[in-house]
Amino acid sequence: MAGVILIVEDEEKNMKLVRDLLQLQGYTTLEAWNGEEGVMLAKQNKPDLIIMDIHMPIMDGIAASREIKQSPETHGIPIIALTAYAMKGDPERISRDGSFDDYMSKPIKIKQFLETVAAYFPKFDNPKQ
Repeated sequence: MAGVILIVEDEEKNMKLVRDLLQLQGYTTLEAWNGEEGVMLAKQNKPDLIIMDIHMPIMDGIAASREIKQSPETHGIPIIALTAYAMKGDPERISRDGSFDDYMSKPIKIKQFLETVAAYFPKFDNPKQ
């Protein structure tokens, strides 16, 4: 198995796109539809990587990532922020408190997205192989 990735995303089309891209590369995916559910699944499953939307209902991605990073059981899981609200300064603002390990904006650029994800799985040059 190449790795387990938790996708935390409230938009169905975005969830499907990210899930399909990752599964085609051989990754196993878990899905959460809001930050609160994402925190719960991260603690239960301890995925290898989390892809976190920023603007979601119930608990936003910043609060969820902060909780995941502050928990002893999940603090080491890398989290990639994925947001449609990409404005000048957003990468710095979003990562300022250390809750995110990386940042990507929507709409995603498929090649860049897959390369960024693959960088977190160095022992798997190509998960499909």
